Amino acid sequence: MSERESNSGSAARRLSVFKTYKLYVGGKFPRSESGRVYEVQDSKGKWLANAPLSSRKDARDAVVAARKAFGGWAGATAYNRGQVLYRVAEMLEGRKDQFVREVAEAEGLSKSKAAAVVDAAIDRWVWYAGWTDKIAQIVGGANPVAGPFFNLSTPEPTGVVTVIAPQDSSLLGLVSVVAPVVATGNTVVVVASEKSPLPALSLGEVLATSDVPGGVVNILTGRTAEITPSLAAHQDVNAIDLTGADAALATELEIAAADNLKRVLRPQAVDAVDWSADPGTHRMTAFLETKTVWHPTGSLGASGSAY
Repeated sequence: MSERESNSGSAARRLSVFKTYKLYVGGKFPRSESGRVYEVQDSKGKWLANAPLSSRKDARDAVVAARKAFGGWAGATAYNRGQVLYRVAEMLEGRKDQFVREVAEAEGLSKSKAAAVVDAAIDRWVWYAGWTDKIAQIVGGANPVAGPFFNLSTPEPTGVVTVIAPQDSSLLGLVSVVAPVVATGNTVVVVASEKSPLPALSLGEVLATSDVPGGVVNILTGRTAEITPSLAAHQDVNAIDLTGADAALATELEIAAADNLKRVLRPQAVDAVDWSADPGTHRMTAFLETKTVWHPTGSLGASGSAY
């Protein structure tokens, strides 16, 4: 037998190593506490993998992790957050082939179209990385007031934000709703696309190697209608983005969110969203609070100068 035939036979006997997808919570990769999984299929109904089926306990754990990480992330300089988000783009670029395959399988796209989607997702991280230290100049500023006072308004992050990711855009839509939340200093609990969760779980692996502190982004997968009500009603969640919820579920979650006066972002005509379009700044400003500070200027002197 020739060496080539011997190597060929060895390759034929090799077992395939299937990837085990896990949640991303608190910078770690736990299985669902319930031990449950569900089958993920491609656009043609072919089995791809088993994804964790998150429970309400997993959701509560994710909120705890997000709250623990909030102080450090919100307290970091905007420039530093921009560097971290740019690092995410770098790491995603390095694993581009993997994401092209996963997006193509998840969304039924050709390899070239999936590559364009992944490129756009990488560019989206870069876009928001550039905004981290500039958004304050857009929404903050000095306010003219009657009297010898400085009146300064500055934006601050809302806190822990729950994001329901788009159902049909497994990577670009996901990045488009997560990146603006963390760019402005919030921490996030993401409920990934129920039918196409694998790119989101792989993104967790990218985040873990991108200098993003554990707990800043937490990724859950499973039944959207099962996980989200407890998050909407959670007293330590400050805001919720309903992008990936259908009309009936969005209404239910809005009612639950009202209990502790959460900020709620409920986009209109979600099905018509073009995730490749210029994202603008509205998703950043949706989860910012404005702090206004008054400070006396001091008495005017004879020369008209002031402190």
